[in-house]
Amino acid sequence: MEPVQSSLKKWMRQNENFKEHYDKVRNEVLNDPEIREFLSLHPELTNRDIEKNLIKFHEYRTQSKQCDRCKCYGDCINMVKGYSPILHVENGEVHLSYEKCHSRIDHEKRSDQEKLISSLYMPKDILNATLEGIDQGEGTRKDAIVQLSQFLAEAKEALPKKGLYFYGSFGIGKTFLLGAAANYLKELGYSSMLIYMPEFVREMKNSINDGTLNKKIDYFKQADVLMLDDIGAETQSAWFRDEILGSILQYRMMEGLPVFFTSNFSMEMLESQLAETRGKVEEVKALRIIERIKQVTKEVKVEGRNRRDG
Repeated sequence: MEPVQSSLKKWMRQNENFKEHYDKVRNEVLNDPEIREFLSLHPELTNRDIEKNLIKFHEYRTQSKQCDRCKCYGDCINMVKGYSPILHVENGEVHLSYEKCHSRIDHEKRSDQEKLISSLYMPKDILNATLEGIDQGEGTRKDAIVQLSQFLAEAKEALPKKGLYFYGSFGIGKTFLLGAAANYLKELGYSSMLIYMPEFVREMKNSINDGTLNKKIDYFKQADVLMLDDIGAETQSAWFRDEILGSILQYRMMEGLPVFFTSNFSMEMLESQLAETRGKVEEVKALRIIERIKQVTKEVKVEGRNRRDG
């Protein structure tokens, strides 16, 4: 009989501890200011209703409400990370639901914004460029920044139909202007595609073999803002000029979607570059591309010191 009596006494002690713990939690829950306010707003709830929903009240009480006990989304203490509890009554029943907290909304917004900038072979410092990091300079460089600022100011209301064609010598920060613009545009909710032209040509040629050519062309056509860096530096081919670049520019011209370019060549000089392909000179086809470029951009000369020389 001794083992049975010992087990019985142990069970009674545990039950007594449970009751004490239950009473303690119950008092803490019912004396919580937010719970008391909730119950005062719902006098229709009976004592039986309150007792039945103590677990829900306890869960609500121990959770952070709209980040009041969390430093950031990553340090969220709630059962469902990034969600804040809400108590409400429907048809006489108490319900506990969750809504996204401020930190989660901000986190998702930043994540969505990061996805708005895609690139092909652009260096990290360009992808992290900001307007604040632009060296203002003088003369045509300052004018280029004014033109870019005007474009971005208009984009707050609606995306302009024309981008900018920045041209000038090596190392003066033309590509940095594109990166800064792309980062500003993502804050406005616009997607940008930054492409280094020589690698873009190779990418398109490789896409023929893996069957992704048309899919990629459609992507470049439809991005809110397309940015082509260093046009004229790539090895020219009639196929790329007419079938790829021409097709993309034609679509964007018809749809009123802006394009940005950087180049070491003015548009006049670029026309000669585009005309020569493998020993052939095709002035009419080159002119057709230049006319499309003029439809989607405004030419802006950029001058300044070569920042690559330190």
